[in-house]
Amino acid sequence: MAHASALIASPMTTRAAVKVQLRAPVSRVLTTRPVRKARVVGRAMHRCMAAGTDEEDIALLEKMLERAKERAATAAVSAAPADTGDYSGASFNIQTFNAISPVGLQKFPTGKYKVSGEVSELDDQPMSIMLRSHKLQVEEVAPTVRCIARCGAGTNNIPVDKMTELGIPVFNTPGANANAVKELVVCSLLLASRGIMEGHNHVNTVINPEEGHDYAKVSKRIEADKKFFVGQEITGKTLGVIGLGQIGARVVEAALALGMKVIGYDPALSLDAALMLPGDRIQRVDDLSDLLKGSDYISVHVPYIPGVTHHLLNAETLRLCKPGVHLLNFARGEIVDGEVLKGLYDSGAMTGKYISDFSDPFLMGHPRHLVLPHLGASTAEAEENSAAMAAETIKSFLESGSIRHSVNFPAVKLPMVNGAIEARLCIVNKNLPGVLGNITTFLGDNNINIAQQINSSRGDIAYTVIDMSEVPSDPETLQADLAAKCEGIISSRFLSDPFNTHLGKPGTFFNVTWDETNN
Repeated sequence: MAHASALIASPMTTRAAVKVQLRAPVSRVLTTRPVRKARVVGRAMHRCMAAGTDEEDIALLEKMLERAKERAATAAVSAAPADTGDYSGASFNIQTFNAISPVGLQKFPTGKYKVSGEVSELDDQPMSIMLRSHKLQVEEVAPTVRCIARCGAGTNNIPVDKMTELGIPVFNTPGANANAVKELVVCSLLLASRGIMEGHNHVNTVINPEEGHDYAKVSKRIEADKKFFVGQEITGKTLGVIGLGQIGARVVEAALALGMKVIGYDPALSLDAALMLPGDRIQRVDDLSDLLKGSDYISVHVPYIPGVTHHLLNAETLRLCKPGVHLLNFARGEIVDGEVLKGLYDSGAMTGKYISDFSDPFLMGHPRHLVLPHLGASTAEAEENSAAMAAETIKSFLESGSIRHSVNFPAVKLPMVNGAIEARLCIVNKNLPGVLGNITTFLGDNNINIAQQINSSRGDIAYTVIDMSEVPSDPETLQADLAAKCEGIISSRFLSDPFNTHLGKPGTFFNVTWDETNN
């Protein structure tokens, strides 16, 4: 395990009250889902009846329902499939694993894209894979697959290194679930501070049984037993945020809005991420130990990278923390050394709580470890955002060759000439000296003029996009000869208007050197 200072450096109620409650949050929680709407309205009606229903309450509920219907109509329009015009030809084929949000899948124009979890239901072999938590196996990736998109931030369920070797970019959806995770962190700050879960369990498992579920006795006991769950307020306390990316930055803003002080640590902070931070209200530190020593709460938001962030919070770093520090981990379970943390809890050296949505083999059932289901991104909004972002990324890559949000390829975008792509060659090759020169020489020798090009690399992989002045007479042979004569090429794609069938169906002219069938 690298020292903490080196971490991430390499990658990183009266009636009046009832009316107020109804007017504020309920209008926000009503959605287009009929069951959920019924439940929300049912609860609201129950509150009104308990306080004494009158005409004003009924009018309020009717207004709520009217607004909900308006939102439903708006959502139906926004979720409608993209217009495909008169196109009736072949489609791009997308294979899915897991249940992907239908709202996100609507980003694929019906007819131009075929999406299914079963290959047999596609028009042909898959050209892209779209998944959430499915642990993808190499043998599940057909040679026809051009790219893989994960609806979420983490990609540890995808064999990224092998996909890089095969020349397949892997995309994720950074920030799509950031707000959902942020809200869970805010919830956990309160769970850590106020004995909420412990108090709830005490009422259900102790007070109710002991008092025979007698209302008067239970009510008296609830008042008496509050002394067992005295907590602390978070206003004025210090939150340490490790990792200041999409999620971390939102956690910072939320904590500041709650009156907390914030210390942030992220030595690999990007410019875009830095611009999201309230620089004048957050204390940024260059040494992780400064954050650990000064924080009352610590929230972790870094990716899991073996050898880098594995057991980031370990024997060395945890002993730097305040004894009563509360740890929040909604990143990855392996970032915290549960065995060491259990020892510190059992010895009394640490007295705070550890809240996560990951189990730990050493902390199973431990009273100081509050474990939640893996809820970080489990909201309808987060799933819709992630699926929509993944779909848009796939479309952009398949139709134009542009790369964004990739975890293993460089970001590349070549503008269209006159608003269209006429003859574009996208090449994936090993990042070796001389390959780009050999490619351009080969094209010149074949009397092909390069109108514009862009080349970039990332680690062992390089990616080149070339616009040719004219459509070659035989794109398929051109690609095969290019791969044969230029060492280091892994795959190539010829792109034109993908839905203009005079050059073949969408996805025609894909050459992979490692595929024996050369599909």
